[in-house]
Amino acid sequence: MRTFSGILLVFIFLAACTATENTNNSEPTAEGGKIVIYQVFTRLFGNKDTTWKPWGTIEENGVGKFNDFTDTALAAIRQLGITHIWYTGVPHHAVIRDYSAIGISDDDPDVVKGRAGSPYAVKDYYNVNPDLATDPAKRLEEFKSLIERTHKNGMKVIIDIVPNHVARQYISQQKPDSAEDFGTKDDRNVEYNRDNSFYYIQGEAFKVPASKDSYKPLGGAAHPLSDGKFEEIPAKWTGNGSRLSQPKVDDWYETIKVNYGIRPDGVKDFDTLPASYASLPVEDHNAFWANKKVPATWKKFRDIALFWLDLGVDGFRFDMAEMVPVEFWSYMNAAIKMRNKDATLIAEIYNPSQYRNYIKLGKMDYLYDKVEMYDTLRNIIQGNGSTDNLVALQNGMADIEHHMLHFLENHDEQRIASPGFAGDPAKAKPAMVVSALISSSPTLVYFGQELGEEGNEDAGYGNPTRTSIFDYIGVPTHQRWMNGGKFDGGLLTQKEKDLQKFYSTLLNFTKSNNALMGDYEEIHRFNRQQNKTYSDKQFSFVRWSADKQLIVFSNFSNTNRFTGELLLPDSIIKKWKLVNSSYNIKDELTGRTATLKIRNGLGYITIDSEPLESMVFSIQ
Repeated sequence: MRTFSGILLVFIFLAACTATENTNNSEPTAEGGKIVIYQVFTRLFGNKDTTWKPWGTIEENGVGKFNDFTDTALAAIRQLGITHIWYTGVPHHAVIRDYSAIGISDDDPDVVKGRAGSPYAVKDYYNVNPDLATDPAKRLEEFKSLIERTHKNGMKVIIDIVPNHVARQYISQQKPDSAEDFGTKDDRNVEYNRDNSFYYIQGEAFKVPASKDSYKPLGGAAHPLSDGKFEEIPAKWTGNGSRLSQPKVDDWYETIKVNYGIRPDGVKDFDTLPASYASLPVEDHNAFWANKKVPATWKKFRDIALFWLDLGVDGFRFDMAEMVPVEFWSYMNAAIKMRNKDATLIAEIYNPSQYRNYIKLGKMDYLYDKVEMYDTLRNIIQGNGSTDNLVALQNGMADIEHHMLHFLENHDEQRIASPGFAGDPAKAKPAMVVSALISSSPTLVYFGQELGEEGNEDAGYGNPTRTSIFDYIGVPTHQRWMNGGKFDGGLLTQKEKDLQKFYSTLLNFTKSNNALMGDYEEIHRFNRQQNKTYSDKQFSFVRWSADKQLIVFSNFSNTNRFTGELLLPDSIIKKWKLVNSSYNIKDELTGRTATLKIRNGLGYITIDSEPLESMVFSIQ
């Protein structure tokens, strides 16, 4: 994480920065505000079973199905304030279950993580996980119906594409006749060939990683293929780039690295984009690649993406996008946008120095804002960071703020309510307000986050604090919200209901208020300089459009009230064309009213805030 505290000490008492103009060209939601994405782990969503046996089978622990996303369920998700659903774990990945009756080959537990398998070890890109279907033989038809139901309920559909690696046992049995499987035409007698799908370790056979901490596949349960062996000759590079024929147990050993035309010494074996293309539209990118010879894997993934678009999917979340060359993304995303200009393209990326390349040259719509916004807010929530750090962070993102996807939970991160993060979901409420309102970027919520899910079940593979993505398990708070299929929250505790109401109020506000697609200016530094009661446990900023003005205040202290005045600098008073008078303002989170007083060109709002309380004032 980039450290900003030293910078802030230099200028914390300088005058407030000038407003950052919103220069993005993206359309707001139909309601006029921001995109809100709900990530659901599809196999867990509808599971009502409460057995929760470590390494349990489907029969023991249950599993959610596409058909569990009923119209009632989808309407309830929509009412939370959602515009897009990211259905995680949809493409057919390696799974330890016998589906030979419908022609699916068995997967080897020695190269599968968990019993249900990792959604990021895709086995067949032209079909969906058979676990998710009521009738596995008709699983693709059931997913098509889910797409249609989602659209009917006013939301768009996002699924994963995992371009950097595929399952150790990749074989597509459902691919179109025009599609070619990964690896089928590879020259296995060389380490590298530009049109090979994989890299090959000559003269060596793959070996299953040595066990660590007494780990045993399936928790030691018997399985005919669980013998500590897996045949792969010659061995291939592992998904995270390991070139060992026996990868380490901490490597992504269940996957193999895809070759994008990068030689083993790092040299690119394809044309590179001129820097001028950073400012050119997708049409120019598409034209650039039209007559270029590109590596075979580029075409394979392009065809995969277009297949899903034609099925009705509205966009993709690209796993570990920065491990794939940016030129490929220019090629891929241009093809996607030429097919569907409104497709939503999200990249998982953790290197801030590459953000602008993947937005401008790679033509991504949105990137994970994990390393800067998420990590900074997490530190503040845990009492280890200062809100002062948010000032430089957001200013540094001014030119790309619209493209940075904000979240406080996803399947990779610890649950907020877990002891490893905050231990109490309420501690993240001010951070959620800041995360959702500080920019015009989309907000992502992970299912169960809005209920305070702790993720403390021992499902088998991996450790608690993160809801398992590898095994069959139930999600307790989510099950209480499902209430046997009513999806009305009937079994939630009062604390869980209150938290859900907070999220619903906030998210519905973000998707409907056009000020959040407008301008931003922080008023934090001005208050730190002029206001003795205001500390680095508070944060404040303003947002506005032509017809709306918002004043956002958050108290991050979990022990102390904030009582005092919040000040608006004269620069904001002038931009908003306010005069020396009093204005009625309303807190959009609670409906309470207050007064904004303008005296001598400055604004004053009397604040009486509980610990962890936020206020979002709109001028009436």
